[in-house]
Amino acid sequence: MTGPEHLKPLLFAFPGPLRDQLVGAVLRGEKVSTSGLLAEYEAEREELPPVGERSALIDSDGREVAVVELTGVRVLRLGDVGLQHALDEGEGHTSVAEWRAGHERFWHGDEMREALRNPEFTVDDDTMIVAERFRVVERLQEG
Repeated sequence: MTGPEHLKPLLFAFPGPLRDQLVGAVLRGEKVSTSGLLAEYEAEREELPPVGERSALIDSDGREVAVVELTGVRVLRLGDVGLQHALDEGEGHTSVAEWRAGHERFWHGDEMREALRNPEFTVDDDTMIVAERFRVVERLQEG
């Protein structure tokens, strides 16, 4: 296997409590999917990751804590996200509305608007998101 030093980093949210919560959920097997904005990939001029790609999961301290493998990638409208995806994100949401409210708070936050270089950025049902599924293939250290 390729060592983690050759893997692209997998970064959830921004360093801090939310990232720590999400990394913990991945390590416990509760989080097996994630959602990002297609606009984020476009702003970074980044290609969508291919199924089978492995990444190093990074905690808030910059440590590689696990190797994860992408098992699925879908681009869909925010309005089309279903309950299973919301549950599989492992954040404790019990409905799509609850999941969406949490994600809107994040996507409408100052850090995300700055990353997108758009201080007025907002999402609606037609906003395209990237829904990824993954699995942990190796734990590197405890978080």
